[in-house]
Amino acid sequence: MDERAKEILSLVESLHATVSEALPDLSVIEGEFHLDDVIQRADEAYGWRMELTRTNFEIAPYTNCLLEGDGNRAFEALCNLLENAMKYGNGKHILLAFSQEEGCQLIAVVNSGNTLTSEESTYIFDSFWRGSNAQGKPGNGLGLYIARRLCVLMGGEAFATH
Repeated sequence: MDERAKEILSLVESLHATVSEALPDLSVIEGEFHLDDVIQRADEAYGWRMELTRTNFEIAPYTNCLLEGDGNRAFEALCNLLENAMKYGNGKHILLAFSQEEGCQLIAVVNSGNTLTSEESTYIFDSFWRGSNAQGKPGNGLGLYIARRLCVLMGGEAFATH
């Protein structure tokens, strides 16, 4: 039985590696961009969608600054976070909040409702992982994985808190 379990684990690991290689190219172009450009694009792309669903979409005050990284990929990462907030929140409120910590610009996407347990939230950035609140909702478990991967490639990080 132990041998069969090891064999199955090996097959699963091999399958995961093969599928991970098939993920889209996640390269970034090193450069600089203004925070305001990414936030304005997100507001244009999501503001009207939030209005249609009657979700209160709030963008907290922030100071525009020049950031290192790929502006298009930063926008893509933010879009993945917003899509996730829309899909798994309760549709009442989504907030973009900003702060600075140790010379880093922090952007928080906060949604109301349908939170995961703290045990589950440790896995939300894993590829192909979907939480217990994903039942009946379309998706493949890659949005948050891609968001985090893009942040890391630009020298940043993505994390979740309760």
